[in-house]
Amino acid sequence: MQRHLLVLGLTFLGLAGFSVLAGWAFFSGSNLSDAWRTLGAVWPYLLGAAVVTGAFAGLFMWLAFYSANNGYDDRIDPEGH
Repeated sequence: MQRHLLVLGLTFLGLAGFSVLAGWAFFSGSNLSDAWRTLGAVWPYLLGAAVVTGAFAGLFMWLAFYSANNGYDDRIDPEGH
Protein backbone atom coordinates (compact mmCIF):
# COMPACT_ATOMS: atom_id res chain seq x y z
CA MET A 1 0.00 0.00 0.00
CA GLN A 2 2.86 2.39 0.80
CA ARG A 3 4.35 1.85 -2.64
CA HIS A 4 1.06 2.68 -4.36
CA LEU A 5 0.78 5.90 -2.36
CA LEU A 6 4.32 6.83 -3.35
CA VAL A 7 3.63 6.22 -7.05
CA LEU A 8 0.36 8.15 -6.91
CA GLY A 9 2.01 10.99 -5.00
CA LEU A 10 4.89 11.27 -7.47
CA THR A 11 2.47 11.13 -10.40
CA PHE A 12 0.39 13.90 -8.88
CA LEU A 13 3.50 16.02 -8.24
CA GLY A 14 4.65 15.52 -11.83
CA LEU A 15 1.29 16.53 -13.27
CA ALA A 16 1.06 19.49 -10.90
CA GLY A 17 4.56 20.62 -11.89
CA PHE A 18 3.71 20.39 -15.57
CA SER A 19 0.52 22.37 -14.97
CA VAL A 20 2.45 25.07 -13.15
CA LEU A 21 4.97 25.18 -16.00
CA ALA A 22 2.16 25.52 -18.56
CA GLY A 23 0.51 28.32 -16.60
CA TRP A 24 3.78 30.14 -16.08
CA ALA A 25 4.70 29.88 -19.76
CA PHE A 26 1.31 31.24 -20.81
CA PHE A 27 1.47 34.07 -18.29
CA SER A 28 5.04 35.04 -19.20
CA GLY A 29 4.33 34.88 -22.90
CA SER A 30 1.29 37.06 -22.59
CA ASN A 31 3.40 39.74 -20.91
CA LEU A 32 6.19 39.60 -23.50
CA SER A 33 4.35 40.19 -26.74
CA ASP A 34 0.90 40.64 -28.23
CA ALA A 35 -0.86 38.91 -25.34
CA TRP A 36 -1.31 35.29 -26.37
CA ARG A 37 -4.97 34.49 -26.53
CA THR A 38 -4.56 30.72 -26.46
CA LEU A 39 -2.04 28.14 -25.35
CA GLY A 40 -1.34 27.18 -28.98
CA ALA A 41 1.86 29.18 -29.14
CA VAL A 42 3.12 27.73 -25.86
CA TRP A 43 2.68 24.00 -26.56
CA PRO A 44 5.86 23.51 -28.66
CA TYR A 45 7.97 24.90 -25.83
CA LEU A 46 6.17 22.84 -23.19
CA LEU A 47 6.51 19.66 -25.22
CA GLY A 48 10.17 20.44 -25.83
CA ALA A 49 10.74 20.92 -22.11
CA ALA A 50 8.95 17.63 -21.37
CA VAL A 51 11.06 15.77 -23.97
CA VAL A 52 14.34 17.20 -22.66
CA THR A 53 13.38 16.43 -19.06
CA GLY A 54 12.42 12.88 -20.02
CA ALA A 55 15.68 12.42 -21.91
CA PHE A 56 17.74 13.54 -18.92
CA ALA A 57 15.72 11.33 -16.57
CA GLY A 58 16.24 8.36 -18.91
CA LEU A 59 19.96 9.05 -19.17
CA PHE A 60 20.39 9.23 -15.40
CA MET A 61 18.36 6.05 -14.86
CA TRP A 62 20.44 4.25 -17.50
CA LEU A 63 23.63 5.37 -15.75
CA ALA A 64 22.34 4.17 -12.38
CA PHE A 65 21.34 0.74 -13.73
CA TYR A 66 24.55 0.42 -15.74
CA SER A 67 26.73 1.01 -12.71
CA ALA A 68 24.65 -1.34 -10.56
CA ASN A 69 24.67 -4.16 -13.16
CA ASN A 70 28.40 -3.91 -13.87
CA GLY A 71 29.61 -4.05 -10.28
CA TYR A 72 30.51 -0.41 -9.80
CA ASP A 73 28.18 -0.18 -6.81
CA ASP A 74 29.55 -3.27 -5.03
CA ARG A 75 31.00 -2.73 -1.60
CA ILE A 76 34.74 -3.16 -1.23
CA ASP A 77 35.95 -4.87 1.93
CA PRO A 78 39.06 -3.00 3.12
CA GLU A 79 40.32 -6.12 4.97
CA GLY A 80 40.12 -8.32 1.89
CA HIS A 81 37.52 -10.80 3.21
